[in-house]
Amino acid sequence: MQITEEQNAIKQLIVAYNDAFNGADISRTVACYAPDGILIPNNGPLAQGTDQLTASFNILLKTFEIRISYVIDEIVVIGDYAFARTHSDVVTHVKASAENISLKNKELFVLRRHLGEWKISHYIFNNTSINK
Repeated sequence: MQITEEQNAIKQLIVAYNDAFNGADISRTVACYAPDGILIPNNGPLAQGTDQLTASFNILLKTFEIRISYVIDEIVVIGDYAFARTHSDVVTHVKASAENISLKNKELFVLRRHLGEWKISHYIFNNTSINK
């Protein structure tokens, strides 16, 4: 299958999101979202918009050190919207207890073109396995 320019731009956005999040760079992480973007985490509260996303990532990254490694399974582009289905391996270090948790997740990114660039509109994930 040939990868289109749009699919490649979306792949690069997911890589940038992964790198920013793994680097605990909250401003770069939030910048990957549309201004009204929505994070729908597994077992956590929804965060919508730049302020809520920033607050959510601040709390998350003060509590945990998280390393995610995404594998992109599918990218579909339909006009100014797209979705990317991924799966990932996640290593979470709980700062308070020094406990390490390994997770396997599956994710869905809904993306839309905002001011000429692809941004995350909605991001939802859930755990498929947890190893402590």
